[in-house]
Amino acid sequence: MYRTVSRLLRIGVPRASCNSLVRTFTVSQARCASTSEVDKPNFPGSKSKFVSQPFLLDPDDMEGIPVYRAMNRDGVFVDESQDPKFDDNTILKMYKDMTLLNTMDRVLYDSQRQGRISFYMTNYGEEGTHIGSAAALDPKDLVFGQYREVGVLMWRGFPLIQFIHQCYGNCKDLGKGRQMPVHYGTKDFHFVTISSSLATQMPQASGAAYAYKRKKNGLCVICYFGEGAASEGDAHAAFNFAAVLDCPVIFFCRNNGYAISTPTKEQYRGDGIAARAAGYGIPCIRVDGNDVFAVYNATKRARELCISQSRPVVIEAMTYRIGHHSTSDDSSAYRSVDEVNYRDRSDNPITRFRNYMTNRGVWDEDKEKQWKLESRKMVMKAFAEAENEKKGQPESFFEDVYKKMPPHIEKQMNEMKQHVKQYKEHYPLEHFQPMS
Repeated sequence: MYRTVSRLLRIGVPRASCNSLVRTFTVSQARCASTSEVDKPNFPGSKSKFVSQPFLLDPDDMEGIPVYRAMNRDGVFVDESQDPKFDDNTILKMYKDMTLLNTMDRVLYDSQRQGRISFYMTNYGEEGTHIGSAAALDPKDLVFGQYREVGVLMWRGFPLIQFIHQCYGNCKDLGKGRQMPVHYGTKDFHFVTISSSLATQMPQASGAAYAYKRKKNGLCVICYFGEGAASEGDAHAAFNFAAVLDCPVIFFCRNNGYAISTPTKEQYRGDGIAARAAGYGIPCIRVDGNDVFAVYNATKRARELCISQSRPVVIEAMTYRIGHHSTSDDSSAYRSVDEVNYRDRSDNPITRFRNYMTNRGVWDEDKEKQWKLESRKMVMKAFAEAENEKKGQPESFFEDVYKKMPPHIEKQMNEMKQHVKQYKEHYPLEHFQPMS
C-alpha cells in the first residue's frame, strides 16, 4: 500500500485522493476474506488471489482519476515546484505560437465560408494541448496526428505559408493537392500525413514505436487522438500491441467533450479514457489540457518513462472544443451558445497563459495589441501569396503510385489529357499549371 501511495504522489495525485483510491481497494479486500497465502491462483494473465466471498468490483464506487494541473485559472502556480522554469524567449514563443494559430484559424475559417477553400477545422480552446506537449518532445520524435494538432507543427517551425499552401492544394503544397485541407504531413518535421479515417493512426503509431524500440534510437512516438476515436476498434489494437510489445509511444487523448455532435456522456460509460489504460497494463495520467505547463510536465514525464523503460503511456488532456467540429458542422444544433461562451470566458488556455505572462512581467496590453496586428499581417501576407498560386499539373494525379509509371497508367493519363484538350471549355484550366 505504501508503494502505491508513493507512486501516486510522485505523479501529482493529492494525498487525500491517494488515500481514497487505496481505501477503495482495501475495503473490497476486507469484504472478501482471502484464503491461505500458500494457496494462490496460478492462472496466466491475471494478478490476483483467491477470496471466499463473491464481490463485484463496481467502478461507480471508486473516485475518478484526478486531474493534474500546475497553475490555476489566474495563471498562478498551485505548487511552485511544478514551474518548469522556462526563460522569457521560450515563454514568448509558446504564447506567440498559440495566438498565431488562433489568428490563422480565423482567417482560414472565413476563407472557407467565402468559398475560397473547401474545408477547414479550427483549434479554438485546444491550443494548450498542442504547444504544451510539443515543447516536451524531442524535435525528431515521430508525430501521428488526428487532425486538430496544428500547433505541434507550428511549434516545430513548419512555415506558416505551407499550412495555407496545403489548404489551397496548390502547386507548392507538399502533398501536391491530393489531400483535404488540414491534412498536413512533412518528413522534415517528423509529422506523418494525417488521414481522414478515424483512429487509423493509432495502430500505425504502435508499429512505428516498435521499430524505434528495435533501432534503439533514443526517440519515441506520440499519437494524438480524440475521445471519440477511442471508441474505434483500432484504439484497442493500438493499446494492446503497444503494451504487450513494450513500445515507446505516448497516446495523447484530447478529451474535448464532443465527438463531433456526440457528447462524452453518450460516448462512454466509464471514467474517461485514462481509466482504460490500467486494463492494458499502461501507465497513465489525466491532465488539465487548458494548462500549458501541466501538459508540458505530464508529456515530459511520459516521454522519460517511454525512453527509459520502453513502455507506452496514456495522457488524457481534459479540455473543451470551443469551435465547431469543422466547417461542415453547426455545433449550435447540439449545444447552447451560452455553454460555449461560458467555457471560452472562464477557462481559455490562451487567457490563462496570458495571465501568467502578465504576472511574470513579460507581457502587457501594448504588447498584446502590437502582436495582434503583427500576427494578422503575417497570416494575411502568406494567405495572399498562397491564394495566387496555381494548382499543379493535371497529369501529376497519375504520378507517385509507382516508381516507374506502368503502361496501363500511362494510357489512362494520355486519355485524360486528350479528353481535357478536346473539351477544355468545360474545365478551369486557367487555375492549373499547363499540361506538358
